[in-house]
Amino acid sequence: MVIVTWRRVAVTAALVLSLAACGEPDDNAPHQGATTPKATLLRVVTTDTISSLDPAGPYDIGSRTVQANLYQTLLTIMPGKPTPVPDAADCQFDSPTTYTCTLKDGLTFPNGHELTSSDVKFSFDRMLRLKNSAASLFTSLTSLSAPDDLTLVFNLKTPDARLPYLLTTTAGSIVDEQVYPANKLLNTKAIGSGPYQLTAYKPGSEITLARFAKYKGPRGAQNDGVEILLKKDPNALYQAMRTGKADLAYHGLGPALLEKLRASDQLQVVESDYASIRFFAFQMKSPTSRKLAVRRAVAQLIDRPAIVTKAYDGTVTPLYSVVPPGFGGQVDAFRSEYKEPSRAAAAAILKQAGIAVPVPLTVGWTPSQYGVGAKAEVLELKRQLDASGLFKVTTKSAEWPQYQQLTKTGAYDLYHAGWIPLYPDADDYLAPFIRTGAVFQNGYRSAAASALLQQETTEQNGLERDKLIGQLQSVVAREVPVIPTWQGRLTVVAGKDLENVAPALNQLSFLYLSGLRK
Repeated sequence: MVIVTWRRVAVTAALVLSLAACGEPDDNAPHQGATTPKATLLRVVTTDTISSLDPAGPYDIGSRTVQANLYQTLLTIMPGKPTPVPDAADCQFDSPTTYTCTLKDGLTFPNGHELTSSDVKFSFDRMLRLKNSAASLFTSLTSLSAPDDLTLVFNLKTPDARLPYLLTTTAGSIVDEQVYPANKLLNTKAIGSGPYQLTAYKPGSEITLARFAKYKGPRGAQNDGVEILLKKDPNALYQAMRTGKADLAYHGLGPALLEKLRASDQLQVVESDYASIRFFAFQMKSPTSRKLAVRRAVAQLIDRPAIVTKAYDGTVTPLYSVVPPGFGGQVDAFRSEYKEPSRAAAAAILKQAGIAVPVPLTVGWTPSQYGVGAKAEVLELKRQLDASGLFKVTTKSAEWPQYQQLTKTGAYDLYHAGWIPLYPDADDYLAPFIRTGAVFQNGYRSAAASALLQQETTEQNGLERDKLIGQLQSVVAREVPVIPTWQGRLTVVAGKDLENVAPALNQLSFLYLSGLRK
């Protein structure tokens, strides 16, 4: 059995954002090595569902895997690269509020239509008009202009250092304006300029992609095509891999089935850090949670390695910041602030604030949305807090629709939740908790955090922006609106003869299939 663990190189500030995505080498050469791969059609199995082939549609993981391989974006992030690099274009900031992209010559769609800046403008205007879940990412965008066939200009309301990263997402995919309707989704076919073209699609069953030979970018396909089989039963993935009927399986194999497959000397299990995180959030409508000393005492007591071991059998990684490793500016802020779990330190925090113990604390959780380990995680937290003698914990659960409402009304002092970012930047781990109107509205308000969030969003010097992101994480650790617990791992099983599996794994949980080869 071959087990490969791969960690994405951190998105550091080695390059400033104002120079991001300029002048990178860009050809259709293989990802690794120079040998010409033999002709091959790969078979992939997954329990994912595909909601839409249209990149202006739903932004779910299953759809993104297909879209990321069919469509081209202006910029992309390659394995090991610290910043976005050119895909369809070279891009740069001409001023803090003007971002210009120059398309490569000779870009085409599989139907023979030329790809010009008019197609790119149409794609963004259409995505914003249709208002899918990803459209909200581009709130800083005022307008786009296409002064000639190869030039596209983004005009911004305010400086936005996130823009190069936003342009790497499938929301920024380029479609053929001669094929796609301007005011509705196109879910029956797909015309993109990415590494693959669509050859067959049976909704809910399978989708077949063929190599697009005229793709111009850094992700040229090293295989002739990929057949993706959509399965509802994890056992179907297990059987396909065990019998050699599939080359790769992803999304759906639980710990028990993975352990069985690890025993095979014909398979490899490949892991990478996954952008999904879990945390406990304090609801500030609760008088108990509004007390900073209570929040800091809980943060001082929590034992993350114990949660990882007892609730998840070591299949996830302890997390010490709301921003996981692998993103620019990340620091282990909670480890720096609280060191190791300590009852004595937690007791001192509560005593200094004049808070009587044990403090009653209601912890909420939901049994389905956050996986089979959620209950065990909550019970382990309860055990830790109760064992300290400083807290008396009551747990309450509710199914997802009701739970969403209860977390907002103040039914719980503390509640279990999770997050997967929409774009590959540290900002999307911070803004959801801090920005007014963002996803997690637990009543947390902080002048210091809000000021730093605004500064990092507009700072275009990468080195300075990373410093601001680090400072912002430290503020969150001190004020404790949330307590991060763990970061997920993305695990796939592949045939032993399949190469370049690790670089295919995107931290946002979808796969780039073009580098796979035998």
